[in-house]
Amino acid sequence: MADKIKISLPDGSVREYEAGASAMDIAKSISEGLARNVLSAEVNGVVVDANRPITTDSTLRLLTWNDKEGKATFWHSSAHLLAEALEELYPGVKFGIGPPIEQGFYYDIDLGNGSISAEDFKKIEDKMLELARRNVSFERKEVSKSDAIAYFTEKGDEYKIELLQDLQDGQITFYTQGNFTDLCKGPHIPATGGIKAIKLMSIAGAYWRGDEKRKQMTRVYAVTFPKKSELDEYLVMMEEAKKRDHRKIGKELEIFAFDDDVGPGLPLWLPNGAAIIEALETFAKKTETEAGYERVKTPHIAKESMYLKSGHLPYYEDSMFPAMVIDNEKYYLKPMNCPHHHKIFGATHKSYRDLPARYAEYGTCYRYEQSGELFGLMRVRSLQMNDAHIYCTEAQFADEFKNVNNLYLKYFETFNIEKYVMRFSKHDPKKLGQKYIDAPEMWIKTEKMVRDVLVALGVNFVEVEDEAAFYGPKIDIQIYSAIGREFTLATNQVDFAQAQRFDLTFTNEKNEKEHPLIIHRAPLSTHERFIGFLLEHYAGNLPVWLCPKQVAILPLSDKYQDYAEKLLNILKKHDIRGLVDDRSESIGKKIRDSELKKVPIMLIVGENEEKNKSVSVRVHKEGDKGSMSQEEFLKFFNTLIEERK
Repeated sequence: MADKIKISLPDGSVREYEAGASAMDIAKSISEGLARNVLSAEVNGVVVDANRPITTDSTLRLLTWNDKEGKATFWHSSAHLLAEALEELYPGVKFGIGPPIEQGFYYDIDLGNGSISAEDFKKIEDKMLELARRNVSFERKEVSKSDAIAYFTEKGDEYKIELLQDLQDGQITFYTQGNFTDLCKGPHIPATGGIKAIKLMSIAGAYWRGDEKRKQMTRVYAVTFPKKSELDEYLVMMEEAKKRDHRKIGKELEIFAFDDDVGPGLPLWLPNGAAIIEALETFAKKTETEAGYERVKTPHIAKESMYLKSGHLPYYEDSMFPAMVIDNEKYYLKPMNCPHHHKIFGATHKSYRDLPARYAEYGTCYRYEQSGELFGLMRVRSLQMNDAHIYCTEAQFADEFKNVNNLYLKYFETFNIEKYVMRFSKHDPKKLGQKYIDAPEMWIKTEKMVRDVLVALGVNFVEVEDEAAFYGPKIDIQIYSAIGREFTLATNQVDFAQAQRFDLTFTNEKNEKEHPLIIHRAPLSTHERFIGFLLEHYAGNLPVWLCPKQVAILPLSDKYQDYAEKLLNILKKHDIRGLVDDRSESIGKKIRDSELKKVPIMLIVGENEEKNKSVSVRVHKEGDKGSMSQEEFLKFFNTLIEERK
């Protein structure tokens, strides 16, 4: 009798199967309809091919198009299909890497002296569809390093040979579909036939392995779907996304700029952008003060010894700017605020009565992102972070962690963020001492503490293996804009290691020294990423309280310029950000231009308004609100601000 294995499914049920059964076999035993939709499977937390045999008792999650991992498998397989089509159409093409991305996939290719343009997209798409309809299987094969090098040497593909140099013998796999074979660890969908709709989106230059000193390859971006209707919906959404692109809106509304003399990834905030930052900071500081946070300030650089002590230098040196040497000491631009805050906590004696201590700072940090990864405000090298660190006792932890998560929910409501997912990121026990602090008992203990808080809050969360911070478990918040674009925004992290590393202590009730637990949190991310998100989320139509210019005063003619200026001074006294449009243009053009600049409120003034000390009010996208006295308008405006509409 064949050996039996127990398979634990997400609904809590446990089923028995013969050893060697695949996830696809298990799916078929549940439902043929389910099996037709399975793209890959998560076995014991690892995503694998759906047809890989399972030989031991395992937890199993069947992945479909509705799962993020399922989409990634589908798009990764589509990248191989793209490569197969390119190899048929452009003999001699060489391949770099072809990973799935947030929406679709890309493949980096070297065409030698050839090139691809948008005019070639249709023939490539047609070839991909032709190959997909053959419905051939993706076949996995383990190969030795020497055989793999020999294969790609014969093909003359130096890029794959270079990738192989970094791989260990015994851990190398090929995947073949049709006439195309690629170096790949997988996983892949069962067969090409599931790929029904294909669209090449764009091409760009990309340095090999992100190194500006290496050859520039051609990066082909594409997206695929299991149904044509889904591609059609996606293309409509992409058109809307183009209109909402924060880089386009940021330029039109004069919010930020980049300059070659300043350097890539280093944004310059123009006056309008600085006004948004001030409004966000004022709001965050008020909210945090009410929640018991104290403001601190820290320098932009620190000595090497601090980052060695924190452990950041060994783990994150590749993301830090190179050291500068001053008085024979190495100094680094700070990549994060936490070590500085730890030093502030340790600067004075603490007793249990002083805890929790909550230190908040909008600190500027610097991270060396590869030039190929820079993207508008979303990936930059200079970032102003809404950072804070909470030092608490173990007994206080649950309430503090809960309060931080409630703060997120309050912000989500304020900014009309209706869809979000909290990713509970845990450690991998096999990587203790390498990627994670070697303290197995504390990992188990703190992960349970985090899970208990999330369950008690009843929030939407998923557990993710091997994505924790090196010093403890964390929650990353994935939010979705008004058109469904996903952003990684906030984080809430547990730290059970830094207090020991920095010898941070407090005196407990027994008059004994004890290390605090530390919570790292950044609910509003960085100014750069959050403002980029807001511009896309609101399509540039920011709420009144956030708008750089909240009121545009539009005089009907030059005769009413003096009254307009008097109104502007009244607005300034009430901390209302306004402007006077003093151009010699028709009132219709002034209104249209204010609408284009997305100024939320327009005050039209002429003879009657000057005589009655009143204003005629128009609201962006809503139209005429009628005449109001100055006092009535201020009351109307303050109501909008208080309600944060």
